[in-house]
Amino acid sequence: MFSSDTVRCRTIFISDVHLGTRGCQAERLLSFIKAFEADTIYLVGDIVDCWALKRGWFWPQSHNDVVQKLLRQARKGVRVIYIPGNHDEAFRDYCGTHFGGVEVKTDDIHTAADGKRYLVTHGDAFDGVVRYAKWLAVLGDWSYNMLIRVNTVLARVRQRLGLQYWSLSAYLKFKVKNAVQFIDNYETTVADEARRRAVDGVICGHIHHAEIREIEGITYVNDGDWVESCTAVIERQDGRLEIIRWSDALAEAFAEKRAAGERSRIRAA
Repeated sequence: MFSSDTVRCRTIFISDVHLGTRGCQAERLLSFIKAFEADTIYLVGDIVDCWALKRGWFWPQSHNDVVQKLLRQARKGVRVIYIPGNHDEAFRDYCGTHFGGVEVKTDDIHTAADGKRYLVTHGDAFDGVVRYAKWLAVLGDWSYNMLIRVNTVLARVRQRLGLQYWSLSAYLKFKVKNAVQFIDNYETTVADEARRRAVDGVICGHIHHAEIREIEGITYVNDGDWVESCTAVIERQDGRLEIIRWSDALAEAFAEKRAAGERSRIRAA
């Protein structure tokens, strides 16, 4: 699928990292960012989980490494756009400003290489629970985090057994009929907003379910998350959008290619 130790693309879309939580797959995200180079990186909300940090401080070195890597990208000339979500809504007070070269925006219109225009938004504004019953969203978040803790223990056991990463929480969520209906309603509502804004599609996050599909003439794109599925969306140089599922095997393959490339450069020197 990928022939070199780094992949050059036009744009990367990442959301729902949830730095500050134990379920965050920060090391996986870091290896992904090292493997892909882009002109623009969109951080599509819930990058930092302020809700979780208020309950108790958790910030290991790997979470700091992700922040530093993104800031280095901005310093190197990559355009980094941060669109806050509901878990990092405190940063919405700073929309229209820059932090270390990172632009903070409420949302954005992204024009792809093929001329298609996409509304880029986290998506919580189209979630009725978050908008009108925040206490229920907070309760659900607490329950979700408890499930993620169980998922983390299970992942460690599977890793010791030599098995690939698998998310119990994602499996359960998409087996529940009401959750599936919620996702379908959410996707339709977000697509309606894109239609209202007279754009060709929408790129969002929030529901931790990566997908690209057409909804009545609107291209709906969700870049997933870095808690359960470890997914992102990239825009190829011709404007094509693609979901990248960052598995252990893919990460290891890229690490080996980088190591081999470094050995070749040393021998050539």
